[in-house]
Amino acid sequence: MADVTAIVLTLNEEANLEACLRSVEGFCARVVVIDSGSSDRTLEIAGAYGADIYEHPFTYYAAQYNWGVDNANITTKWTLRLDADERFTPEVCKACESQMAEHDADEVNGIVLESDFFFLGRQMKHGGSKKRKIMLFKTGKGRIEDRKRDAHTILLEGTAVSIRERYLHYDFKDLTSYIARYNWYAIRELSDYIEYENGASYDANTDERLRRHRKKKFTIYYRAPMFLRAWLWFVYNYYFRLGFLDGKEGYLYHYFESYWYRFLVDAKIYEYRKTGRAAEELRALGK
Repeated sequence: MADVTAIVLTLNEEANLEACLRSVEGFCARVVVIDSGSSDRTLEIAGAYGADIYEHPFTYYAAQYNWGVDNANITTKWTLRLDADERFTPEVCKACESQMAEHDADEVNGIVLESDFFFLGRQMKHGGSKKRKIMLFKTGKGRIEDRKRDAHTILLEGTAVSIRERYLHYDFKDLTSYIARYNWYAIRELSDYIEYENGASYDANTDERLRRHRKKKFTIYYRAPMFLRAWLWFVYNYYFRLGFLDGKEGYLYHYFESYWYRFLVDAKIYEYRKTGRAAEELRALGK
């Protein structure tokens, strides 16, 4: 058992949570579930796996996760950022334990992982499907940056290392849920974009590859013509990065992720500039 506390955020995650918690049995000394009003069997499953359950109203991911960091009385050496639709494999657990032991007392305060990503039951091996983040950090040395969308794990000090072993990410329930969730994401992306336009920094003390990706997003992508940039992003990921090799599932994923969602964000930016109708939603996010 590693000296790790996992924090898992939940809202009606009965379809995912059991497999998630089972995957870190024998690895995490403690699991904390921060729930925001589940009406299904989520809390029953969490209790059955011995998780400590906290209930807290949800506004956006970073605020909810950091509430857990600050209020769950974490005493373990390390903290794990784990979503309900993610799974650790035995190989990942072993590799993380090795890195935690090696860097127990030095300036390495985070561990970066990438995923094997699944959409509609099929693994996405090409295109823009790579998911990468700092998932483990020394308690007190990291948290989630305060952004409404695309919030990275940041280190308050020190550096991070990577492992080659990949965790599993099943980012799909059904298309109705997927589209509703991404519409909900888009207003948060709009909030971050407006903050950037008003002078907020896009930089963060996180994994260097993530920092470079974020820089390109704000210095190249958002400077391209509105609406056209969404189509160009789709073409880049689906054709030039070979997303088409992942079949119909690959087409659907890249269409929704690289084109439809990015187009929707642009539409919300346009609507906000023209009518201000998103102002009420932005105020609800704490702007």
